[in-house]
Amino acid sequence: MRRKWIVRQKRRVVTVAGSHSKTIIFGALSSDGKQLLRHHDRFDSQTFIRYLEQVRKKFKKFVIFVDRATQHRSRVVLEYQHRHEDGIKIEYFPVGSPEFNAVEQWWKQGKHKILSNYYLNFQSLRNMISQYYRTEIQFGYQKVSTKVHELML
Repeated sequence: MRRKWIVRQKRRVVTVAGSHSKTIIFGALSSDGKQLLRHHDRFDSQTFIRYLEQVRKKFKKFVIFVDRATQHRSRVVLEYQHRHEDGIKIEYFPVGSPEFNAVEQWWKQGKHKILSNYYLNFQSLRNMISQYYRTEIQFGYQKVSTKVHELML
């Protein structure tokens, strides 16, 4: 829910879709602006590994920076990384430092823009999320990349 001004003594009407559906979004942004965004229905270690497989197909060898969510640090994920250590390296952002994560900056910007609208159904929302991030990441990459680089210096 976003804040809105309304006339005094007027009752506010909020339209909702009546759904408890959710989508989990994994996103990766390369140093040259390429991105890989995928929706999933759950957030667990197996889903993260499936996403790493997709990243591996697109980028072959890579270092991926992730937060310290349990799903990113599980035994299963560490075993997967060990089996693919020639092509995958997982690094963790410092605790409480989302400003270093370029993808977090996109989530923050998009959340306000996307959730300020009403969608007739959940699939419409998912489509808008995909469209927004594919467009915004391509056109706004340099700005966020520069900000993250400055913070790391």
